[in-house]
Amino acid sequence: MTNFNTGDIILVPFPFTNHKTNKKRPAVVISSLLYNTERPDLIIMAITSQFKPTPVIGEAIIHDWQDAGLLKPSVIKPVITTIEKNLVLKLMGKLLKDDFSSLHDSLDIILSKK
Repeated sequence: MTNFNTGDIILVPFPFTNHKTNKKRPAVVISSLLYNTERPDLIIMAITSQFKPTPVIGEAIIHDWQDAGLLKPSVIKPVITTIEKNLVLKLMGKLLKDDFSSLHDSLDIILSKK
């Protein structure tokens, strides 16, 4: 089984916030390699290509979206969930350094670290 790292872009059946339905979409892994190695699940954030030019609080624009394996310009949404590793459909790519930094800034805002 693949060991997933923080910043990996994966394709998953991402659950809607009502947890009744899901949509196949890219997501970014936010849990650590240690967590991902020891547990059967991953902590992830949704990625969407539907976004406004000015990011909403907690969003992080992925500037190097093609290098991350995405098909369109995209943004990381402030929607966090846990998913079993066996539900991962595909490893698409990885965030580059600047986008990884934006992800951390977004998490700092979401988790009240800033």
